[in-house]
Amino acid sequence: MTVKSFLKLVEIQTKMASVFPFFMALFFSWSYFETVNWGYMALFFAAMLLFDMATTTINNYQDFMKAKDEHYKYEENILGTAQIQPSLVRKIILGMTAAAFLIGLFLVWQTGWLLLFMGAACCFIGIFYTSGPIPLSRMPLGEVFSGVTMGVGIPAMVIYLNTFQDKIFFLDLSNNQFALTGTISGAVAIVWASLPLVFTIANIMLANNLRDLDTDIVNHRFTLVFYIGRKNGTTLFEMMQLACFAVLLIGFFFGVYQWPILLVFLTLPKVWSTLKKHRKEVPAPISFKRSMENFILFNGAYVLALVLTVVLQQF
Repeated sequence: MTVKSFLKLVEIQTKMASVFPFFMALFFSWSYFETVNWGYMALFFAAMLLFDMATTTINNYQDFMKAKDEHYKYEENILGTAQIQPSLVRKIILGMTAAAFLIGLFLVWQTGWLLLFMGAACCFIGIFYTSGPIPLSRMPLGEVFSGVTMGVGIPAMVIYLNTFQDKIFFLDLSNNQFALTGTISGAVAIVWASLPLVFTIANIMLANNLRDLDTDIVNHRFTLVFYIGRKNGTTLFEMMQLACFAVLLIGFFFGVYQWPILLVFLTLPKVWSTLKKHRKEVPAPISFKRSMENFILFNGAYVLALVLTVVLQQF
């Protein structure tokens, strides 16, 4: 297998869906909770990326093995087009998953049991999102699972690793008892700050399903778009993107963010223009590109606003 084939197999271009939640949470932790553990961040980033690549590889493997359409199987799926042996793909999946698991265990040992339960929940959804008798990605709730798992799960674990000593949220297991403790304001702030990632990540999946509805039906994948139709699906896509701006504005008034977050609104005209292009282009292949354009533009501005907040706090 060539490097190019491997990068296509893991769909390296889609890893922004996990990279942006990581950096948002890192700088939100720094700006809101005023703490960062750089060593744990480096380890978690490696484990997160490995597991994300593993789940994507599982998805491509499952799509190849379960494909009903021979043209898709050998002319579109990377295993068929690059003539990659399924046995090799299984070894790659096992290797990446094992490496992520070992790093995760080390971080649990260092920081506490709550990380284990959060990580296990995300891994469980990640694995069954693309595998099992009925993968979650083939069901109407695929957008919900992907958005919440990556949009909330990753930020929660990142912030936990940075704040476990302050016990913003913490699981104590001792003396044959357990106690889940934390601060309500901290938990609400984390969830609220994660909502734009939930919406934009769910939109990536929704845009993919809007584009691929016909192919999905042929391959027995009955996603949300199958049930609500392309027109309603496109409207939902637009509502979730615009809701991101509402989240930031409300968060600013309630003290979740500081004034630099308002700079994200400079992206609104371009985001709106891209939404209109998307509506006209669905289901053409280029329509999916519009979701990625808005994802990168909005979340890039979101992260930069948090970086600017951190910088201003140093003066």
